[in-house]
Amino acid sequence: MKKIISFLYSTRLMAILFVLYATAMGLATFIENDFGTQTSKALIYNAWWFELIMVFFVINFFGNIFRYRLLRKEKWPVLLFHVSFLLILIGAGITRYVGYEGVMPIDEGETTNSFLSETTYLNVVIDDNKDQAPKIHKKMLLSAWGKNNFEFDTSFGRNSNEQQEINFKLVDYIPWAEKKLILDENGEEHLFFVESSEGTRHEHYIKKGTIQNIHGILVGFNAPSQNASVNFFKENGNLKMVTKESGDWFRMADQKRGLVVKDSVQNFQYLTLHNVAGLQFVIPKPAEKGTLQMVRGPKDDTKLDVVIFDITTNNVTERVTLTGGQYNTQGAKEVTVANLNFRMLYGSKFLETPFKIKLNDFQLEKYPGSENAASFASEVTVIDPNETFDYRIFMNNILDYKGYKFFQASYDLSGEVEQTRLSVNHDFWGTFVTYLGYSMLYFGMISIFFAKHTRFDDLKKSLKKLQRKKSTMAVIAFLLFVNVSNAQQSINQQQRRITDQQIDSILKANLVAESHAESFNKLIIQDAGGRMKPAHTFASELVRKVSQTNNFNGMKPSQVLMSIIENRLLWFEVPFIYLEKGNKQIRDILGLEEKAKYARLSDFYDAKGNSKIDRYIQEAQKKNIQNKFEKDVIKIGRRLWLFNSALMGSVLKIYPIPGDENNKWVSQPEASRVNFKTLDSIFVRQSLPAYVQVLQEAKKTQDYTFANKILSRIKSFQKEKGSAVYPSENKIELEILYNNYQPFLTLSKLYGVLSLFLIIFVILQIFYTKKWINLLVNVLLGVAAALFLLHTLGLISRWFISGNAPWSNAYESIIYVAWAVMLFGLTMGRKSSLALTAATFLTAITLAFAHQNWLDPEIANLMPVLNSWWLLVHVSIIVASYGPFSLSMILGIFALFLMVFTTKKNRKRMDINIKELTVINEMAMTVGLVMLTIGNFLGGMWANESWGRYWGWDPKETWALISIMLYAFVLHMRLIPGLRGRLAFNFAAAFVYLSIMMTYFGVNFYLSGLHSYASGDKQVTPREAYIYIGFLLILFAFAAFKYKKYYKK
Repeated sequence: MKKIISFLYSTRLMAILFVLYATAMGLATFIENDFGTQTSKALIYNAWWFELIMVFFVINFFGNIFRYRLLRKEKWPVLLFHVSFLLILIGAGITRYVGYEGVMPIDEGETTNSFLSETTYLNVVIDDNKDQAPKIHKKMLLSAWGKNNFEFDTSFGRNSNEQQEINFKLVDYIPWAEKKLILDENGEEHLFFVESSEGTRHEHYIKKGTIQNIHGILVGFNAPSQNASVNFFKENGNLKMVTKESGDWFRMADQKRGLVVKDSVQNFQYLTLHNVAGLQFVIPKPAEKGTLQMVRGPKDDTKLDVVIFDITTNNVTERVTLTGGQYNTQGAKEVTVANLNFRMLYGSKFLETPFKIKLNDFQLEKYPGSENAASFASEVTVIDPNETFDYRIFMNNILDYKGYKFFQASYDLSGEVEQTRLSVNHDFWGTFVTYLGYSMLYFGMISIFFAKHTRFDDLKKSLKKLQRKKSTMAVIAFLLFVNVSNAQQSINQQQRRITDQQIDSILKANLVAESHAESFNKLIIQDAGGRMKPAHTFASELVRKVSQTNNFNGMKPSQVLMSIIENRLLWFEVPFIYLEKGNKQIRDILGLEEKAKYARLSDFYDAKGNSKIDRYIQEAQKKNIQNKFEKDVIKIGRRLWLFNSALMGSVLKIYPIPGDENNKWVSQPEASRVNFKTLDSIFVRQSLPAYVQVLQEAKKTQDYTFANKILSRIKSFQKEKGSAVYPSENKIELEILYNNYQPFLTLSKLYGVLSLFLIIFVILQIFYTKKWINLLVNVLLGVAAALFLLHTLGLISRWFISGNAPWSNAYESIIYVAWAVMLFGLTMGRKSSLALTAATFLTAITLAFAHQNWLDPEIANLMPVLNSWWLLVHVSIIVASYGPFSLSMILGIFALFLMVFTTKKNRKRMDINIKELTVINEMAMTVGLVMLTIGNFLGGMWANESWGRYWGWDPKETWALISIMLYAFVLHMRLIPGLRGRLAFNFAAAFVYLSIMMTYFGVNFYLSGLHSYASGDKQVTPREAYIYIGFLLILFAFAAFKYKKYYKK
């Protein structure tokens, strides 16, 4: 028994639990991404063995309180946060087995106390035409990966002597079920019909000789009767169409349009958008023969699943197929087996609250001029026998009443009455115990930095001793090769065709003067997301996104935009659209040379005006896993859309609609669809064409007086009619200044140069004790502080321009992490110049990484859920924690390099430097772990305030927890036999940084979840991780050899 208890309390078991728990959670996030949340819960999160790991954690934590005598008063901070984890785990258990949640849909004016369970059930009602048995609700948690075994028995009868046994057995589970045509030469002919009612794509297969009612429109294929509003039929192998109403068609490939004449037989055009009787549709391909079957589709949470059951009673078996899933209440089926009737539904069951909720009003606010929701809220009345009161529920403001929490989840405006959807959570005790654990955790973790007799206190004392020892020892020579090479690749393209040279000459000859371009820069444009931005920002984004450069052919972005507005036909032939490197297939499709860097818009269309790449884009978008060609063609498609929009002028929304409740602005082509007043209408329709005409004359005479007047009049119109959303002059000026200087790109270069000087002179400082070297190092430290100040001012500027904290997307979070790295580098720099050198070097690399082409530095509006003070608290802390973790990683690598270059002569002095770096490393790691832990659990509190639950196994929070577990394991390695020592610690510090990279990048760019808004345009591949692991293993092998030779006792 003592051996069992000893093992349960041992650090070896603790290490095993840390690794098992982290590995299981990591695997679960990938399972969830590929197979859905239900599968990850069925296989891991709700599995008995996963819960057993948590039980062992509780036992191990409890036992170590006594093993390491944490009840002593000097150990109270450590005791506090160890007990806090016990409470958090216990609270999680209460939530798992006692709490429940669901969704309450309420129409405006409706009063209800029922809501749909989040858990999916098989709901069964049994009767024999005389009596009815109590309703059966069996929880179903099915996996889309592997086999599912689900079977249960029940009985029916008036009394115990008349019980009739019944067996329910799951035969098949089809997740994300969809009807598909399985090709078969012996099957019936079907026409594939795609329509987009209410902006959503719907697919239909119309069987030959039948009519389908599609959103109130009768559509037939070779329909025998004349009832179809739209009828397709074949004639001489060609598809024909006849309609009862007139319509129109539009072909995107060549921008051609035409009319559909009613009661007239017309040749039908495939891959062309038709609009008849309000129904927009496309038929992408000719009719095919086959049979319609329900099959498993690609992962799509909007689709329902199918379960197939066998019901057996009195030796009679009937098979029933049910369509349903989470929050489903439709599709119940009735079947009779032997003498019993069964009514079955696969979906939610109805739960009730002890009070009622009435929806008085649903309110939706959109960003100016867009359909994107800025916020939405529900004005409700709580009706209870004891009291009645009104309440406003909106994002980050929940209703908490009698243990039930209601938060604003979503809404549905598709019906005649507006409907809100409130998520409901009932978990008072689970939340209470968990929050108690959180409180103890925050207090205990922060206390370890200041209390005596803690590990952090020991590290501070050790660092002071090492610095005193360093100051009394002579420094010996130390050889470290630093090979920094900045290889610049220049693309030497072949001689352009004469037409390209002529285009370049025309563009340069027609450049707008920079002085006038600067005035044009201040024109305000409303983008698709509703953000108000200067034309300079829009032009910069256009050039950067389409050509992947900051300036194009010596033209500044605003000059490019003005040239596009003025010479649209010319830009159809300008090689402006960037093509990804190394993709020969795209160039072959476009008929371009293998080394071509840019393509013209005309290259993407054939002689008939048909797009050359549309079908490749459509095929690529259907795939979950895409190859390089498919990823590249999707990116190029986005550039084409943006460039086309600029050429057509539809993105230049510069005219505010007076009195519009959503403060919408429109472009000049859109103005004809808006009811402007007479004078305003004339101005909106004529001002831009007049400006273009005057601009052409001004370029000849170099007199821009009249052009400036028209531009000033447009600006005045914007200020007068769009004053509600027009930005201040200070904000406009600052944004243009920000665009021109690109502070973070500039800082990446300055940090890079500074880090090279620091590396050189800090190494010299180790070699020689010269005053001038020490003085120069101090000067460089001052420069580092100055750059950090500029970095801070850059973040503040971005904050002022956007109105939001600058860490709400991928680009902003990276520049913020770089700032955090430098902050901790400067904090440690007064104790170790090596630490500051490492921090400066890492900051330069991080900022350079932020300016890769696949990361978008655009300033955009926030999602509604991010519009909260929690963004300042949770996100700032958790993202800032990546700073000390990054510092820990680079210090670990530096320490391993010092071990590699240890010799018999320099062993003692190198030993001191390695010890110093290891101590600082552990301190940085401790700070990072405290910040990540606090930040992650603050995120749980944010989730509880926003979504009504503090933990939902979202990939981001899960990987943050994995990182916490792994870093906690590394910090406890000193207690585990066989894993102690500086070599193991520094290697582990560098290795587990991979979990931070996964938390930071992998989740955002690969896994789907609530945090997917912080992503970029590129999927992260494991190649870089493999290179990093290979580098670490090689470095570790050399370091281990030297460590064993010179340091291991």
